[in-house]
Formats: sequence, structure tokens, C-alpha cells
Amino acid sequence: MTQRSFKYRFYPTSEQETLLRMTMGCARLVYNRALAARTEAWYENQKRVGYEKTSTMLTNWKKQDDLQFLNDVSSVPLQQGLRHLQTAFSNFFAGRAKYPNFKKKHNGGNAEFTKAAFKFKDGQLFLAKSPQALAIRWSRQLPQGAEPSTVSVKLSSGGRWTVSILVDVEIERLPESSNSIGIDLGITSLVALSTGEKVANPKGFKVKKAKLRKAQKALSRKLHGSNNRQKARLRVAKVHTEISDARNDFLHKLTTRLVRENQTIAVEDLAVKNMVKNRKLALSISDASWGELVRQLEYKSDWYGRTFVKIDRWFPSSKRCGHCGYIVDKLPLNIREWDCPKCSTHHDRDINASKNILAAGLAVSVCGANIRPDRLESKRQLRKTFRGKKQKPNP
Repeated sequence: MTQRSFKYRFYPTSEQETLLRMTMGCARLVYNRALAARTEAWYENQKRVGYEKTSTMLTNWKKQDDLQFLNDVSSVPLQQGLRHLQTAFSNFFAGRAKYPNFKKKHNGGNAEFTKAAFKFKDGQLFLAKSPQALAIRWSRQLPQGAEPSTVSVKLSSGGRWTVSILVDVEIERLPESSNSIGIDLGITSLVALSTGEKVANPKGFKVKKAKLRKAQKALSRKLHGSNNRQKARLRVAKVHTEISDARNDFLHKLTTRLVRENQTIAVEDLAVKNMVKNRKLALSISDASWGELVRQLEYKSDWYGRTFVKIDRWFPSSKRCGHCGYIVDKLPLNIREWDCPKCSTHHDRDINASKNILAAGLAVSVCGANIRPDRLESKRQLRKTFRGKKQKPNP
């Protein structure tokens, strides 16, 4: 069994919207207070405050006269917020994430309900404290006999209400395929495949750039705190939502197609966070959304029984000749085609890289070969030290 989330839009009544906004506001308040308490305890006394202590704090907050409104909403989203804060701190201490930030109202909000706080009956969803079912637009039906374990309600910054229903499902594996593919990620071409195909980058941000600029200029002229500024802020948020929706739709269609057609999928393990530090390419790299593309390929491969392989980021896929294995010393980004000095084979930079990625991926998946040391064959190939700096390899 696999946990899978199904996301739908819904349209709350005025009473439901009031209750949900109050619930999200209370969850945000509890989260921020707990974060402040944990931060203060560390800086003043060097003590770590865990989930149990913050849960006790919540009980005391509900008894205060100025926080009596916390009792008007379901307690489950408040407790879930504290659990999410605990997870955020666990990720921070493990080095997987930055220090948790305070939640802001204008970013929208969310509330998570476990089984004790909702009821799913006859295809209708009832949340705690609300007698009416949510008016969900069922764009697709839940799997037959699926029982939701968690329901998350979210309000986006653009005013869109969505509900995510988490269920345990049995995903049918796809029939085995004899095809294998290597994928080289890029900007002009979003992906170059080892089959010779290139998929153009839709550049969703560039398409909406003029519309976004117009909305942002209108927002900058509005008086702070006015209703007109709030309306202008919503228009800006809606444009950002359009960009995000178009990008996600394209990525889902592309990754689903690649997973369906190929048994083995090999990609490079790119350090996107480091690459976006280049201010000249940061916008294009972020718009391409390489990290999300790789994430989708990884979990869809796991769902449907495909083999997904990540190649070491230091593997010289672009500089290696796919015909004889020769590695050139330098290959600037502006050179898109090159001839091998050893065997004179003409290469398209991206297609050659994808073929090398596929070859390395097959080596890893079949015999567990370690391709990382191969990067040192070129005299000028850089290696990474334990301090995170780059230096030339030892002779």
C-alpha cells in the first residue's frame, strides 16, 4: 500500500469560510507562539523545548482570557501545527533545512485534520465544527473503497481554496519496458534525451512576465493598508498562481510520459541551490524547476516499478566523448556543438551528455559501479574538498 494525496478545489459557504479562516488563524497563532517560545528558551537558557512542552503551553494558552477564541475551533489543527513545528526543528538539527520561519497571514493558510476531526460519508466530506459538507469539485474520483486518513485544507495567497485528501491505495505497476533513457537538464531545452529528442522549455515565467510586471506596478502605487492595495495584492498573487499551475501541468505531463515509456531513467544529481547563486542564470534555472522535475520522476518511478538512477554531479557528462571516452579540458556553456579531438566525432552537447548519463546510469543499476572517481581523468577537472571548496586534484 502507498500513501497518495488527491487534491481538489472546493467552494466554502460564508459560514464555512469564516470558520476555516478562524481555524487557520488560530493554527498560525499557536505555531508562531510555540516557535517564539522555543527560540527564547534556547537563546536565554540553552534549553531545547520539545513537542510535549509546547502541547502543555497550548493547554495553558486556552485558559487565558485573551486567548479564549482558541476553544472555538477544533483542537486537532492546532496540535498538528505543533507537530509540524517539531518536524521543522528535527530537519533543522539534522541539517536538512534552515531554521523555521514565522508564518504570515498574507501567505494564505492551512489546517490539517486527522480522522478524529472529519467525517467522510457517501462521497461527502464534513469537517469538525461544521454541519455542512464541503462543496468539493470532484475532478477525479477517489479509489474505490479508499478511506481518508488525513485531510488538509489550504487557502492560497490568491484566494483559492483547496483540500488534499490522503488515502492508502494499491498502485498497479506498469508493464515492463525494454527502453532506457538518459536525461540532461537544460534551459533552452528543458530536457535532452538520449534518444536524440529535445523537449523545449515552456518558460512559464517569461510568458506571464509582462502581465506580472503590470500587476506589480499597480500594487506599488496603492496606499498601504487600503482595500485597493489588498485587491491589487490578490491580482499579483493570481498571476503567480497562473505561472505555477502552467509549470506544474507541463512537468506532470512530461514526467508521466517518460516514466510510462522507459524502464530505466538516469538523471544528473544537480546542486540547484548552488547554481541559482549565479545571478545571470538564477531566474532561468528557477523557472525551469529542475528540482521538481527530478522529484516527480523519482516518486513516479517508485510508484510504477521503474528504475531511477541519479548520477554523481561531478561526472563529466558534457565533456566526455560518447564515442571514445575522451574528456576535454574545457567546454564553456556557449559551445553547444563540438568535435572530439581524438576520434573527430561531432557532438551535440546536450544529446552527448544525455547518452553519457544513460551509460553511467546503466553501469550503476546493473553492477553498482562507482562512476565518481572518473571525474579525475581530466587534468583540470575540479574536485570538492571536505570544506566545500574546489581545488585541482593531486597529481
